[in-house]
Amino acid sequence: IKAERTWGGREFHPCRSSLWQRLGQQTKNGKTCSQCWVLFVSPAAERLRYILGDEDDAPTPTLFTEMDTLQHEGGELEWRESARWVKFEEKVEEGGERWSKPHVSTLSLHSLFELRTCLQTGSILLDLEGYSLPQIVEDGLLAPELREKVVFVLLRKHRHQTKKPIHRSLADIGKSSSTSECLSVCVSTYHSQSRSMNDISDAPSTDQLKNKFMKKIPRDAEASNVLVGEVDFLEKPFVAFVRLAQATTLGGLTEVPVPTRFLFVLLGPQGKSKSYNEIGRAIATLMVDDLFSDVAYKARDREDLIAGIDEFLDEVIVLPPGEWDPKIRIEPPKKVPSADMRKSVFSLNELGQMNGTAGGGGGSAEDEEMPAPHELGEELKFTGRFCGGLFLDIKRKLPWLLSDFYDAFHIQSISAVLFIYLGCITNAITFGGLLGDATDNYQGVMESFLGTALAGVVFCCFGGQPLIILSSTGPILIFEKLLYEFSKSNSIDYMELRLWIGLHSCFQCLVLVATDASYIIKYITRFTEEGFSSLISFIFISDAIKKMAGSFKYYPINRGYNPDYVTMYKCDCQAPTQGNPGSSCNTSSFYKYTLNGTALDWSQLSKKECLKYGGSLVGNSCKYVPDLALMSFILFFGTYSMTITLKKFKFSRYFPTKLRKLISDFSIFMSIMTFVGLDMLMGLQTPKLIVPTEFKPTRSGRGWIVKPFGKNPWWMYLASFVPALLVTILIFMDQQISAVIVNRKENKLKKGCGYHLDLFWVGILMATCSFLGLPWYVAATVISIAHIDSLKMESESSAPGEQPQFLGVREQRLTGILVFVLTGVSIFLAPVLQFIPMPVLYGVFLYMGVASLGGIQFWDRIKLFLMPLKHQPDFTYLRHVPLRKVHLFTLVQIICLAVLWILKSTVAAIVFPVMILGLMVVRKMLDLVFSQHDLAWLDDILPEKDKKKKEDEKKKKDRKKSKGQDDDSNEEVRKMSLCTLIHVERIVYSCYYGHSANTTQ
Repeated sequence: IKAERTWGGREFHPCRSSLWQRLGQQTKNGKTCSQCWVLFVSPAAERLRYILGDEDDAPTPTLFTEMDTLQHEGGELEWRESARWVKFEEKVEEGGERWSKPHVSTLSLHSLFELRTCLQTGSILLDLEGYSLPQIVEDGLLAPELREKVVFVLLRKHRHQTKKPIHRSLADIGKSSSTSECLSVCVSTYHSQSRSMNDISDAPSTDQLKNKFMKKIPRDAEASNVLVGEVDFLEKPFVAFVRLAQATTLGGLTEVPVPTRFLFVLLGPQGKSKSYNEIGRAIATLMVDDLFSDVAYKARDREDLIAGIDEFLDEVIVLPPGEWDPKIRIEPPKKVPSADMRKSVFSLNELGQMNGTAGGGGGSAEDEEMPAPHELGEELKFTGRFCGGLFLDIKRKLPWLLSDFYDAFHIQSISAVLFIYLGCITNAITFGGLLGDATDNYQGVMESFLGTALAGVVFCCFGGQPLIILSSTGPILIFEKLLYEFSKSNSIDYMELRLWIGLHSCFQCLVLVATDASYIIKYITRFTEEGFSSLISFIFISDAIKKMAGSFKYYPINRGYNPDYVTMYKCDCQAPTQGNPGSSCNTSSFYKYTLNGTALDWSQLSKKECLKYGGSLVGNSCKYVPDLALMSFILFFGTYSMTITLKKFKFSRYFPTKLRKLISDFSIFMSIMTFVGLDMLMGLQTPKLIVPTEFKPTRSGRGWIVKPFGKNPWWMYLASFVPALLVTILIFMDQQISAVIVNRKENKLKKGCGYHLDLFWVGILMATCSFLGLPWYVAATVISIAHIDSLKMESESSAPGEQPQFLGVREQRLTGILVFVLTGVSIFLAPVLQFIPMPVLYGVFLYMGVASLGGIQFWDRIKLFLMPLKHQPDFTYLRHVPLRKVHLFTLVQIICLAVLWILKSTVAAIVFPVMILGLMVVRKMLDLVFSQHDLAWLDDILPEKDKKKKEDEKKKKDRKKSKGQDDDSNEEVRKMSLCTLIHVERIVYSCYYGHSANTTQ
C-alpha cells in the first residue's frame, strides 16, 4: 500500500483508495497531502460543501435556544425551563430563583454520539407547515397508538424562569415594573392543572412581553425549543426534530416572544433523565453553533443533519477527565473566534484552497492566518494625474457630508467634546506660554487660542479626516525658537521672515498634493508608526511629570521645620528708619502718615501692606510656603488614577450596563470636576489655569496682519525657501503619520479618509496663520488618538457572557468643530476656567500619554523583556517568531526611539523630520536581518516585497493554466486509470491477506 507510483507525470499514492474516509477525517475535512496532488475530503465535508457552498444566500438568523424539562408535581405534569442559550449556556440554579452566570457549554462525548443516533433513528420533519403547537404535534409526529398520550404531554403548560426574588440588587432598582410583576414576585402559586388536551397558552403572556432579556437578543432572532423528559407509557425513546417552513410564535412555549423555527422533542422511559438532559444540552449547544445552525436551516434530509454533527465532532476538543473537573464552569472568552474560517472550508469558491492562507503546512488548530499584506487602501494609490488624489478624496467624502453632522447627535459626543476641549486648551496654554518665552511674546497664549480655534474649525469642516485634531507640536516650537534667535542675531524682521517661510511651505505642500506625493506613506510600516507615536506619547508623559516636578521647586517643602521649635517661629513687620526708608517703600505715603501724626501700628500690617509702606519682614517663618506641592501632587495623580479607574468601569460588575457605559464615557469630566471641587474645598492657592481676558496681541505694537514687504532684503524672500523645505518635511511626516495611525484598520472607519485633502488644508492654514502671525498647526497624534478612543462604539445587544463587540468609531465633524469653537470662546470664559488647577490638567496630559500607549505592539514587546517565558501573554507573533528575534526587533526600535529623543532634546532638533524619514531607511535595512515571514508577524511587508510576491504568484498561475490546458484532454483517461489502479490495489490487498474479492468488494 505504501508503494509509490507515477501516473500522468505526477506522483500517485494509494491513500486515494480505501483510506479516503479515514484520512479525510484525520485531515480536518480538507487538507492536501504533502505527497499527493489531490485533496482529501470526507463524505460529511463533501455533503456540507454543497449545502453551505452558495455564498449568495441570505445570512441565517441568530437562534435563541430554550430547553424545557418535564416535571412531575404530585401526579401533575408541566414543562419547566431549565437552561437557555444565545451564545453561551445559562442554567437555572438549584432552587429555581436565579440564572447561573453565562458559561461555555461542556458536553460529554457520549451525549453527542447518542444525539447522532437519535437523529438517525428518530422522526425528521423539515419545512413543516404549522401555525400552532397543537397543529404541529398532531401532524405526523408519531404512531396513532401513542399520539394521544404524547400530544397530551407536549401540550402541558410551560413554566418559565421569569420571576424575580423579593430581595433585588441595587442594579435592578429603578427598572420599570408593573403591578402584576410585583404580585408575581410576592406570590408564587401553581394553578391547578387543566385536564384538557391543550394546557399551553395560545398567545404570549404579560411576563413574556415584558421580559428584559429581549434586549440581549437580536431583532431578527428566531427560537429553537428543546423538550426532554421521561414518561411511563413509552418502552423506547421517542425523538422528533422539526423545522417549520415559517418561524411562528407558539404562545407560551418560549420564555421570550420570539418566533420558533426548530423543535426537538425527546421523551423516553423512566430512569434515564440524566442521559436525556445531556442529549438535550447537546442539541441546544449545536443549534447555537454558527456552522451547525446554517446546516439546520439548509438541510434537505436526515443525512445533512448527521453530516453537520460529524463536522462538529471533527472540531471538538476533548479535555481528559483526570486533568479537569467537569463541574467547573468555563468563563466565556473575551473574544469569540469567528466561524468564517470553518465555513470557508465548505465554500465551493474555496475548492482547492482548503488550507487558507495559513503559514506552514502543519494544518493544526493552532495555525493562524498569515497577517494581511501592508495595504492602506485606494486612498494612497498613485493616479499619475494632476491633483488626481485630491479629486478622488473630495469625491469620496462628499456623500458623507450630511451624515458627518447628524451622526454626532449622541450623548457620547458630549463627553468627547468636554474631554478633548480640556486637552486642547491645556495644550494651547502650554505651547502658547513656551512660544511667548521663545519669541519674546511675538506669539503667546492669545495667538495660540485664536490660531487653535481658527485652524481647528476650518480643518474639521473641510478636512478629509475630521477626527484628527490639529495642534502645535514640539518640533515646530523648536524651529520657531531657532528662527527667532537667527532673526535677532542678524537684524532680520522675524514676523516677515516667518511669513515667507509659511508661504513657501504652503506652496510646497500644494505641490505634494498635486503630485500625489502622499503615496510614499505606503512605505511607512508599523515599525515607523510605532516609533513616532511612542515618541509623542513619551513626550506627553515626560512633560506632565516635568511640570508636576516643577511644582516642588516653585513651592518648596519646608524640610527644616521642627515641631519642638514652634514657639520660635514668628514673622514681624519692622518699620523703616525715617532717614533711610526701604527701597521698596512708598516714601510719600510714609511721610504722610508721620506728618499727620497718625500712629501706624506696624505689627498689625499684613505682608503686602508691610512691604508697600517700606517695612521689612523679620523672623524664621517669614519665608513659609504652604505645602502646595503635596496638594498639587494629589490633584495630579488623583485625576489620572480616577480617570483610569472610571474608564475601565464599563467592565465592572456593578450597576446596569447603560450606567456603567455612561460613567466610562464621562470619566474625564467626572475626574476633573471631583478634584476641582476638592481644591475649592481645601482653599489652597494652587496654580490655576491662566486664560487671557482681552482680545489683543500678546506683544504690544504688533497688529493682527503681518505685512509681506518692506522690512527685509528682497533676497530673503527667495532664501526662505530652504528653511521652508525643512518645515514642509516636518509638516508632511507629522500630519501623514498621525493620519495613518488614526485610519488604522483596527479602528474600523467606514467613511474613508483623505490624505491629500488633509495636506491641502494644512498647507492653506500654514499661509493663513503666517499672515495673521499665529502659530503653525499640524495633526496632534496623542490628542487625535484620544479623540478616537472617546468616540468608539460597542454593540448594545450582546448575548449573556459575550463581550460587547467593537463596532467602529462615531465618525462625524461636529465634535471637533465644537471643541475648537469652545477653545476660541474660552477667552470670554476666564471667570469660570480660572478655578481649574493646572495639576488637574497635567493629570489629563498624563492620561492621554499613557492611554495612547495601550494599542502599541512595541510597548507590549518591551514588557516581554521583564517576563519569564511561562508568564508571557499568548501573543500571536510569539507562536510564529523565535523570542530572540522578537527581542532583537524590539531592541532596534528602542535604539531608534532613543536617538529621536536625544535629537528632540538638543539644538539638532531642526533635523528631526529628516530623522523620521531615517526610520524608513532603518526599516528597509531590517529586510537584510529578518526573514519576510518574521517581518510579516512583527511588522508589515514593504510594498516592493508584496509586489514581487504577487508577481511570483501570477507566474505560477500562468504555468498551471498552460499546463492545465495540456492535461484537460487526458482528464477522463486519468480518472479511469485511477479507478483501475484503485481496483487493482484492492485485489492485491485481498490476495495478500487471503480474502476473496467478493468480501473485499
